[in-house]
Amino acid sequence: MNHIKYNYFTLLILLVFTTKIYSQTNIPSKIDSLMKWSSKNGMFNGNVLVAKNGNILYNSSFGYADASKTTKLTPDYKFNIGSITKEFSAVALQQLKEKGKLNLNDKISTFFPELPSWANKVTIKNLLQYTSGIPNVNWKKIKNNKDIFEDLKSIDTLDFTPGTKYDYNNNNFFLRLAIIEKITGLEYKDYVDKYIFKPYKMNSAEITPIQKDKKIAKGFNDKLIEDKPDVLVGGAFITTVDLLKFLNQLHSNKIITQESVYQLGQHFQEDSQSALGEVKFRNKKIVEHIHDGRGGNYDAIIISDVEHKFDIILLSNNYQGKIFEISDAIVAILKNKNYTLPQKENFQNK
Repeated sequence: MNHIKYNYFTLLILLVFTTKIYSQTNIPSKIDSLMKWSSKNGMFNGNVLVAKNGNILYNSSFGYADASKTTKLTPDYKFNIGSITKEFSAVALQQLKEKGKLNLNDKISTFFPELPSWANKVTIKNLLQYTSGIPNVNWKKIKNNKDIFEDLKSIDTLDFTPGTKYDYNNNNFFLRLAIIEKITGLEYKDYVDKYIFKPYKMNSAEITPIQKDKKIAKGFNDKLIEDKPDVLVGGAFITTVDLLKFLNQLHSNKIITQESVYQLGQHFQEDSQSALGEVKFRNKKIVEHIHDGRGGNYDAIIISDVEHKFDIILLSNNYQGKIFEISDAIVAILKNKNYTLPQKENFQNK
């Protein structure tokens, strides 16, 4: 009788163990089916990477590199990642803070006394949390970075008292870059290359203006019209799914300290963006990191569940408005849950 019980429990344990292994090994094929469906039905044109425990679980490309649809995408193509770009300026400022070069409560006038009197009220922290009150960039007057600074000098009054409201706009971002350049004496792209890209082997990453346009996916719409070239301002981030290296280092407190990551994750109010997008913490330790970005027809998202140790990166050059649905489905697959395929009609995958 005992022998029978032993065999039964051995079989049960073996069955559970085998099922678990099958479930884990089946994840890449489920993600592949989802991505092929999304591509076939015109929901996604771009590159995707999914990692577990810091290791790549799935990495593939779907669609074309430009509007001609003659060149297929490969994993080494670079994409504009839109507002996810802003994380790098925030991290750079925290690096300088850790070196004693600045304080987050420093006023902008500390670095640029030539700016109007409003610079005596705005702090670096305001720039990071988009609570500066500085009006948005007047793009009609802007052709390069010098024009941006001249436009800032022409601003008479703020839209609101710093720290009292939230307004997500790019003047906050451009002032971050200017402060980094003022303190270091380096162009922003050179600083990031020296202190983030090279140390952490982000070999594919570049900051605009780009010197070489080889292997850069070009944004295009469904009418096969390519995006117009951007205004020649610096600071935009072009990369492959090599972005995973940055996430791994950031979440393990290698680029900046845990306290610095926590500070960057603070936001003005519940529905506002922090310098790292949407971030959750437990005991000041990051447990979730989500940030999306868009520029023209470029569309990107990063999702990191630090607690469960998985990362998702989706980079597209043909905006379809489906990137959240696709990433949600991937999260569900990783958690072994039901998911909905990204399509106009509701379809529940059982």
